[in-house]
Amino acid sequence: MGEERPKFQNAAGSKVFSALIVLALLLLFNLFFTKNFFVITIHDGHLFGTLIDILNRGAPLMLLSMGMTLVIASTGGTDLSVGAIIAITAAMVSKLIGGNLVMDTAAGVQTYVTETPMILAIIIALGTAMLLGLWNGILVAYGRIQPIVATLVLMVAGRGIAQLITNGQIITIYYRPFFFIGGGWFLGLPFAIFIAILVFIFAQILTRKTSLGLFITSVGGNTSASWYAGINEKAVKLFSFIFCGFCAGVAGLIICSNIKSADANNAGLNTELDAILAAVIGGTSMSGGKFSLSGSLVGALLIQTLTTTIYAFGVPPEVSLVVKSLVVVLVCFLQSSVASGFFGSLSGRAKV
Repeated sequence: MGEERPKFQNAAGSKVFSALIVLALLLLFNLFFTKNFFVITIHDGHLFGTLIDILNRGAPLMLLSMGMTLVIASTGGTDLSVGAIIAITAAMVSKLIGGNLVMDTAAGVQTYVTETPMILAIIIALGTAMLLGLWNGILVAYGRIQPIVATLVLMVAGRGIAQLITNGQIITIYYRPFFFIGGGWFLGLPFAIFIAILVFIFAQILTRKTSLGLFITSVGGNTSASWYAGINEKAVKLFSFIFCGFCAGVAGLIICSNIKSADANNAGLNTELDAILAAVIGGTSMSGGKFSLSGSLVGALLIQTLTTTIYAFGVPPEVSLVVKSLVVVLVCFLQSSVASGFFGSLSGRAKV
């Protein structure tokens, strides 16, 4: 038997550990160079500060990264349509709720009402998102189309569908109860954070406490062997895309609620790229068969922290993309076999 590797050495060689190191370095940088980055204040029982903003604004990306993780793990491909699903979900819920202004004769003031009960509007919007995920899954599982091609169809057509729903207009929502989803507070923290946590717990239970996680790993690692082992690989892929559509739908509700409107052109634009990066940074293998939901959350926090840091320094948008790319390259290098071999050799020399 070979010598057992120390637990610390195993942790140091993991991709999640590398992402945590880069996140810690980024936070350390902000500690010295970004004024009041770690300052948290309390107003009206609510916590405010840059760290709270990172968690709040990063909630949609956390959701997207979880859905993208399961798609990558089960298919070895990506879902490019999550941004379009966000736009369609936002358009659907905005159209259903509407923005009607009525006069409250009892109070003598103007107030806004919803055309469709809010709960029903949310259910329909999320159901639409899951149906879109099902469409992607059918193309991949039964049509045998590459995921990147199958989801590219909806990525291109999705924003057109969202514009058809909104008649090409930006729909503004005035119904205040809907604002709680993306702008409300619970236990002193933004409510969107708790939504992301609940979805994460649900996904963790499914993938760690049931056989689903093993099926996803098996199908993503070797589809043919999984079929011979009696695993319904089509059902596994369908679930991954439906779950990814659900996550994109929830993210769309948060974004729509936060900005109080539905913009078919810009809602969720390019978010699929950040979701893929978050999943890969968190340790999900692009070839499939290996994933980490908790690692994807770390990747999402890393990307959002980096974005917030760039904005804090007033970096122009065209330059911020370059800075983000450099950090992503650094993280990917630390996760590569070259870096693992380098640090492994240093560890060996230290022992000598």
